[in-house]
This record gives sequence, structure tokens and C-alpha cells, in this order.
Amino acid sequence: MIIVAALAAVGGIFAVASTGRSGLVEAQPATAPASAPAKPAAPAAPAPGTPATGAPAAKPALPPTEVSMRFGRAEPIKRTPGTIRVMSYNVENLFDAKDDPTLTGKADDKDMTKPAEHSKAAADAIKRCDPDVIALQEIESLEALTEFRDTYLSGLGYDHIVSIDTGDGRGIENSVISRFPLKNVETWKNLPLGGIHPDLFDNRPNEFAGQPLTFKRSPLRVTVEVPAAKVASLAGPGTPAKPYELTLFVVHQKSGRGGDYWRQAESRKTVELAAELTKKNPGANILILGDFNARSREEPLKIYSRAGLRELWGDPDADRDRTAITHASNRRIDHIIYNDSVSGEIVRDSKFVLAMPTRPEGVDFRTTAPPKGYASDHFPVVVDVRVVDQPPVIEPKPESKPDARPAGPAKPAAPSAPAAPAKLP
Repeated sequence: MIIVAALAAVGGIFAVASTGRSGLVEAQPATAPASAPAKPAAPAAPAPGTPATGAPAAKPALPPTEVSMRFGRAEPIKRTPGTIRVMSYNVENLFDAKDDPTLTGKADDKDMTKPAEHSKAAADAIKRCDPDVIALQEIESLEALTEFRDTYLSGLGYDHIVSIDTGDGRGIENSVISRFPLKNVETWKNLPLGGIHPDLFDNRPNEFAGQPLTFKRSPLRVTVEVPAAKVASLAGPGTPAKPYELTLFVVHQKSGRGGDYWRQAESRKTVELAAELTKKNPGANILILGDFNARSREEPLKIYSRAGLRELWGDPDADRDRTAITHASNRRIDHIIYNDSVSGEIVRDSKFVLAMPTRPEGVDFRTTAPPKGYASDHFPVVVDVRVVDQPPVIEPKPESKPDARPAGPAKPAAPSAPAAPAKLP
């Protein structure tokens, strides 16, 4: 695959110019920190039935299956032979303990450090799924991601790492860590999407009213190259000895109910960027994956499907399937979308969302502490990909059933008017 990217070879290591503490480290082996602060030992628990002296009775823990593990699969699906495993995961505010002086006011990150137990839980989810390539969202910087990898994922082969500033006011980035080399990195900060921001955002004055639309957070494009030797070992004897390439567009589209117009513009531009790549390289294998902040039956996702791209579940009614839900709000807003070229390599039966502890249903997320084992408000999405090019697969495009949510009282039917054509809704 051929992608135009801003890379410079410096002493055999690629470097990417970017804003803030971000960039690309190519073939940087993961190493554990020289010294990690020891955690204080937990106090000994009293014997069963014996209350702690001078302390109120502890609240009972959340039931791990009925309350705190409401969405996704309890166990990962076994990896498909002859494939690499790809994961998309919004890890929710992976900020390190260093105060970034460029972030001030509402974006100040001094109190944003991700709790160590949450980082460890996110890493444990990654270990359980054992992906080869991970597309990550809500990463503070290359330094924060490198620290996370070296602290919690050391020795697992994630020697290739990219994290690039997306242009977001909070400083969060889109990122990739991989067991295979990464190349042809590009982002599109401040790229015009066409049009301007409307006066209102969710019926409130829009702080961006009248300004040109740009990506809230630019996609990150990067090509994964599986070496020929690895392809041969995975695919077996008789496999042509050539590398396999897979291009990722890692996205984190605008959030919020009032942001639908913005998400639609981001979807249209991302489709254009993928089409430009396909025009240059008709055989490019493309995945568009990440946090879309939209369900498959909503317009921002329909824009991708109308462009001929395919969503991994392939069924808008999966939005109602609890095993496919990707966010604690009971929504399926994290997706893996792919083009025709890679459709033959996608192992559809390998897809899954991993269940993770989350807050119980019906509570106020702003005032309820997360449960033990919590990692993020999003859950990992995983699929296996064969490493030898296959012919495209023709897949049916199922129609979505009507939305089951209440639609309000029905309007009375208008009197019939012979000879007048029916109006479209």
C-alpha cells in the first residue's frame, strides 16, 4: 500500500513532527521502567463477620456478572489460525502524571492522571485478547503511551508505536501499538471539511458558530506491514513469500447529541481520504476503526455504508445486542469498518466485544464511583485478519428494523387526495 506521509529517517529511526509531546517511535523495544514505585501493602482484612474497629461497615461489592459485566463477551474468542488479531480500544483518558504546560484552563491535565488500577485493568484486557495491532483513542501523548506499554505490556512484542496529535483541545491523540512495523503515518489537523458550524449545538448557542468545520480530532492513518517471514509462518507452506500490508484509519469522531452535523462531516471527509488512497493503490487493504460516537443505524455510520464500506457486525440491529455493545451508556459506538479489498481476509466469526466491569445500570455516572476492575467507559472491539490477500467477499446488506424507541403519538392521517403523489417523509 502506498500512503503519502510526513516521515524523516534519522539514524534508522522514523520521527514525525507533531504538536506537543507526540510522535512516532519505530522499532523501539518495550522495556520495563528502571524502577517502579512499590505499592503499599493492603491492610489485612478482618475475619469474616468481624467488623473493622472504628470503621463503618463496607458496602457490598457489585455482583461481577449481573451488574458490572453487562455488555460484551465474558471470554475472548480463540484466535483463528493463520491470522493477525486487530483491536480497537478507547482507553478513556490515558494521561500520565506529568503536567503539560501547553494545556490550560478547561483543558488543564494536572488532575487527569489515569489511576494506576484503571491502566492495569486496560492492560489486562489487552493481554486477555492478545491482539497484534491495537488502535487506541484518548491517549495524552507518545510519552504517556510508551510509559503505559513499558509498565504494563513489557515483553509482549509491542515494539512499534505511533501517537500523533489530532488537534483536539484536550490534547488527546489517536495511537497504534503493534508487533509489526508501522509506516506511512499521516494526520489531517485543521483540514476543512466543508461548510461552517451552525448557530446552535443541541439547542444551545454554539461556541464555534460561523467557523469553518474541521476535524474535532483528526484520523490517524498508518500502514501495518507484516513481514514476509511472519506471513509464511502464519499461513503455512506454499504461501507466497511477500509482506502483507493493512492500512488503518484510526478515528475518534465528535461526541455529544448536538454533534451529529459534525460527525457527518467527519464521516464524509474520512470516506474521501480512504477513496484517495484506493485511487492511488486499488489493492489497498483498509480498516477504519475507533470511536465513532454513533451507532450503525445513525447517519454518520450510514455515510460509510453508502460509500461501499462495510461494518464488522454488518447488521444495524446489532445496536440492540448486548454482547455487541461497546460503551457503558448501552450504545454500540465503537466500530471496525473495512473496504472490499480486505473483505476476503476479515474473519467475521472471530469478531467480539470483550466484557469489562462497568457501573451498574440506572446510576448517575457523574456521582457513582466505578467498580473494581474498571478500565474505561468503552470496551475493546476485536477481529482476526488473514495475512494473505484473498478475493473480495460479496456480503448481503441487511435492512435495519424500525427503531424500537417510543416515537410519540401518531399523527392523524391526512384526507386522501386522488391524483396527488404521496410525499416522501
